[in-house]
Amino acid sequence: MDARIVEFAEVLRQNGVRVSTSEVSDAARATAEVGLQDKTIFRSVLRTTLVKRQQDVDVFNRAFDFFFSGAAKTFEALDKSLAQQIQEQGLIEGDNLTMLLFQMNQLFPELSPLAQAALMGDRARLAQIFRSATLQLDLSQMQSSMQTGFFSRRLMVAAGMDRARSELKVLEDELRKRGLPVEGVEIVSRHVAEAMRKVEDAARREVKRQAEARIRKPTGGVVDKPLHQLSQAEVNQMESAVKTLAEKLKARLIRKARSKRKGTLNVRRTLRRNLPWGGVPMVPQFRARRPERPEVVVLCDVSDSVRNASRMMLLFTYTLQSLFVRVRSFVFVSDVGDVTQYFKEQEVDKAIDLATMGQAVSLTANSNYGRALAMFTRDQLGSITRRTTVMIIGDGRNNYNANNAWALKDLKQKCKRLLWICPEDRPNWGFGDSEMLTYSKECHQTVVVNSVADLSRIAEQLVPA
Repeated sequence: MDARIVEFAEVLRQNGVRVSTSEVSDAARATAEVGLQDKTIFRSVLRTTLVKRQQDVDVFNRAFDFFFSGAAKTFEALDKSLAQQIQEQGLIEGDNLTMLLFQMNQLFPELSPLAQAALMGDRARLAQIFRSATLQLDLSQMQSSMQTGFFSRRLMVAAGMDRARSELKVLEDELRKRGLPVEGVEIVSRHVAEAMRKVEDAARREVKRQAEARIRKPTGGVVDKPLHQLSQAEVNQMESAVKTLAEKLKARLIRKARSKRKGTLNVRRTLRRNLPWGGVPMVPQFRARRPERPEVVVLCDVSDSVRNASRMMLLFTYTLQSLFVRVRSFVFVSDVGDVTQYFKEQEVDKAIDLATMGQAVSLTANSNYGRALAMFTRDQLGSITRRTTVMIIGDGRNNYNANNAWALKDLKQKCKRLLWICPEDRPNWGFGDSEMLTYSKECHQTVVVNSVADLSRIAEQLVPA
């Protein structure tokens, strides 16, 4: 059950619920205390230990119903054993039926657990087998319902479907060798094939059930809508939401920094400060720590396909810029342009318009990431230090030009952190002219930000430490 609780916690995280490792440990210990007999108590224990915010209760309830709704229901089509079906339908009678039942009982112990459960129509056993197989898969990688078929095949392999098929084929051959008439063998073969088809269908339904618990569904608002689908009015609404998010994050990070201002203990000042009253109680004195604000360099694709994402990330970065000692911004399509001065001289909204509307670089060229990365590294590598965080924003679609991944290697060696923010979902990486699989290997971290909701979930990860 501990493994199931860990997996359920991962499902909650995938649906936006914050669950820490210590809370998962608390849930496992509490479950061990109360047991699993009462489902209502079990639900209450998990909700108490894993959910901290009222807004997450509905998500928890939906995920719990999906995850612990009883996988045995998935196999409800398998309600009778092979022997029961043959007897009830009167397909084989007399001595042939007696021989069939005897031979099947003789061969049954040699079969794999999946083959045995399929022949017996044992739904509980099948549910247990597939639950164990599910734990062998990383279902957290499911990004779309279109992947159901792929994960269904992997689930069947993990459950032992290939072995079960070969064993049941051997069973038919053995029945033929031991004297069962051809008509009887054909009946058994037909019913075995039907049983295996039902198991395969059940496996697909189980993966679909798991996907419904894991795949985060958009609420229909602008914060969940993919950035490339936003209208101009929605872009304006989105920018307001990004500003609000950045301001909230900035306030939270400032409070966190203030709470950690104390440095190491200053023994000399502590003794001197406590002399007048003999050091009872002792009031410790600490060395003041000088805050080290990082440098940030932003390199942003402003081509048509990612312009909305570029606007959002530039706005987010510059709303947070008081947290950084210096921010420098560059935009590119094929050439690279320095737009730092725009943000020094203009209001941020006006500066973003200038940066993304063709004032710094030509927007008529096709995207060429390899050329832009090489040019940027050649011209700016000397100014990159161990305090610099480099943020690259773009989809990595290079129009089949040379990717020049060496430029990222050089940047990674010199900077403190190389972060790539991609507005395209991971399943699309590597297809067509996408170089994201190659580029992601050369970065310290790669994240997908396809909507304001995505940005909200990972905002703290994007802020340089």
